[in-house]
Amino acid sequence: MLSQYFGTDMYWDSMFQSFQDQFENLDKHTQWGIDFLERYSKFVKERLEIEQTYAKQLRLSVEYPDLSFVFRFSSCVSFYSILNELNDYAGQREVVAEEMGHKVYGELMRYSQDLKSERKQHLQEGRKAQQYLDQCWKQMDNSKKKFERECKEAEKSQINYDRLDNDINATKSEVEKAKSQLYMRTHSADESKNEYAAQLQNFNGEQWKHFNVAIPQIFKNLQDMDERRTVKLGETYRSFADVERRVVPIISKCLEGMVTAAKAVDQRKDSAIVVESFKSGFEPPGDYPFEDYSQNLSRTGSDNTISTPKNEGGVKPDPKHSISKTAKNKLWLFGKKPKAPSLEDFSHLPPEQRRKRLQARIDELSKELQKEVDQRDALNKMKDVYEKNPQMGDPQSLQPKISETMCNMEKLRSEIHKNESWLSEVEGKVSSRGDRRPSADVNHHAPHGRESPEGSYTDVPNQEHRSPPHQPDPRQAHQPDEFDDEFDDDDPLPVIGHCKALYSFNGQNEGTLLMKENEVLYIIEEDKGDGWTRARKQSGEEGYVPTSYVEIAMEKNSKGAVTYI
Repeated sequence: MLSQYFGTDMYWDSMFQSFQDQFENLDKHTQWGIDFLERYSKFVKERLEIEQTYAKQLRLSVEYPDLSFVFRFSSCVSFYSILNELNDYAGQREVVAEEMGHKVYGELMRYSQDLKSERKQHLQEGRKAQQYLDQCWKQMDNSKKKFERECKEAEKSQINYDRLDNDINATKSEVEKAKSQLYMRTHSADESKNEYAAQLQNFNGEQWKHFNVAIPQIFKNLQDMDERRTVKLGETYRSFADVERRVVPIISKCLEGMVTAAKAVDQRKDSAIVVESFKSGFEPPGDYPFEDYSQNLSRTGSDNTISTPKNEGGVKPDPKHSISKTAKNKLWLFGKKPKAPSLEDFSHLPPEQRRKRLQARIDELSKELQKEVDQRDALNKMKDVYEKNPQMGDPQSLQPKISETMCNMEKLRSEIHKNESWLSEVEGKVSSRGDRRPSADVNHHAPHGRESPEGSYTDVPNQEHRSPPHQPDPRQAHQPDEFDDEFDDDDPLPVIGHCKALYSFNGQNEGTLLMKENEVLYIIEEDKGDGWTRARKQSGEEGYVPTSYVEIAMEKNSKGAVTYI
């Protein structure tokens, strides 16, 4: 009789088990989707790190030593252009890495955190709905079991009452007691029935809401979340490609620049430069003359020796205004003559030359210091970017490079200060020496009070043969490399005066001029305060001679004559 009220528990168990399986499947699928998104984020991070490393290695390969000394060759100029294009190419790889970090990797990491929070919320809602339905099921099941017990007790009371009612030996009080018990049990069964019916109706309503409203909404939210994750992946795939595509035109221009630089290589031009650099200017030897022994003619000397370059028209050049280029630039087989080592403070040079060298070194050190300052500023900016965006890199990794740059800046400042102190010392000496040095016009014919090469004044008695003062130390006077550049001018300097050698000068160092006592020389450059005067011989040979070794006569007209007594 109870089959109309109760179904089997197997139905309910299978129904909840089926729902639980689907819910777990969605849980696993959404978790897999988030894991896949994070794996793709890791792939993007590795890719941008590869781009950063690649750009860094490209920039290191561009850092070649200074090639300015060979820039006259087209092949070297083209190679330098290729290095510049490669540097721009490396910059574009850095742009790719930076945009991947901001627009792809950073966006994916933020979106992954949002997905995790949203998924957690939906799953919690599903579990709460499942717990509430389980609670309703338990209340209904308890009501059903109570109704079942009450019905069984009512049946027992009915059987007991029927038995006593049919028993002739039963007393009236026993029958009445059994009847009262039956009535009570039947009433309890009716109440349990009503309670069970209410609980069952409530459970059915909540179950309908659970399976037709709550769970479908939760599943739809999970579906929307997963679809948005898929759409986001597609967008980042496209962004990943767009980052690369935006730099392709610039990279193509860099490659075109490399091709243009390659086409600019001109072998004829490079060969002409080599020929122009190493040509000697000597004419080939003339024909070997025929010597006729059949006649009684005195044998003349052979004319087959290598002659010096001939002047057109047979006119002898004026040594005052022209100099043989081969006399000025005697090329060695593999370039210029090796230069002798020089001191750090250039104390081996005359003051004027020393001042120029120190000033050039200070300018060079200042440029290097500015480069270090720019590098320090760039590193500090990069460190600030890393501190604001930790996913782009570790700020502490830049600290060693910043410290190294600061150390280099201190070294360069120290070097600049040291050279400036030397420069101020030289400028002080030059000015003081120029103040106490008598004019050339006063000392032209003065036999007394002549300045010696050491800068002091001595009273020399009038003698027929005067001994030269102490000769300057060649190591402190001129080094071969200090005057090479001054003799490389294509246009000869004009004569501005004459001088007469008071003493002999050996001129052993390259850049100086050998002279004998009483020899007359042309002056082409005055003493600049360093104690040396640039002169030219009758033969056209040029060089520096000590100012105190000569008696100078400046002339207003370079063609005028000067008489020496």
